[in-house]
Amino acid sequence: MAKKPILEICNLCLQRGDTHILDKLNWRVEPGEHWVILGPNGCGKTSLLSALIGYKFPTSGDINILGNTFGENNWAELRLQIGLVSSSLNKFMAPDEPVLETIVSGKYAMIDLWHKPTPADKRTAHTILKQIECLHLTNRLWEQLSQGERQRVLIGRSLMAKPKLLMLDEPCAGLDPVAREHFLQFLDRLGQQKKSPSIVLITHHVEEIMPLITHALLLREGKAMAQGTIKEALRSSLLSKAFDCPVTLSRRKGRYYLKPKANRDSVM
Repeated sequence: MAKKPILEICNLCLQRGDTHILDKLNWRVEPGEHWVILGPNGCGKTSLLSALIGYKFPTSGDINILGNTFGENNWAELRLQIGLVSSSLNKFMAPDEPVLETIVSGKYAMIDLWHKPTPADKRTAHTILKQIECLHLTNRLWEQLSQGERQRVLIGRSLMAKPKLLMLDEPCAGLDPVAREHFLQFLDRLGQQKKSPSIVLITHHVEEIMPLITHALLLREGKAMAQGTIKEALRSSLLSKAFDCPVTLSRRKGRYYLKPKANRDSVM
């Protein structure tokens, strides 16, 4: 029996006034696939995420996630099966909450856990802290963490609910180059673990695409310019159109790099 897709959207439109934020978008994520959603600022990446999570209502089209159809199933309950990591969550976290409790709070979709974790919750949280390579942070307070440590802990918090889909919205925002690379290496190791959830990484930096990513969705002005395997969707010609600038895509040791082509008119 064929496995059902993790996520599928059909003719998804999101319109506000006369602005088409998402325009007849089709996309499908199969089990075992890890995707990057790539595109310039304002292309609709974050709006797509908001529509999938249910924070923005689509104008038309269908959304199906983990066998649930938007408008027919309880999306608040579905969110417990979707891990969401975004740097925007940082400001909502309780500054004096120990990391262990932050991890446990993910099971209950609750920020600033108001009850004591059960012994079972503590055991699971310790296992996750080891999984995300943060066991040494168990008793550290949120306000004492670096930005990179906070992003790892937010991933651990998402894993507490045992999600089948993990969505990362520009998780490297605010990280310095060294912290960003450490985080990306960690993410790559996490994605290659057994029973890892399907990962969707939202970014506008090709340098953040790690070897674990199998597929790409390239957006421009709310439309899909390309989608498919990394080799199919990541091409210099397509990226030049998406970013409205002639660029050259290169690949070295499994990583991608983007370089604008020289503008001869600007050469003295």
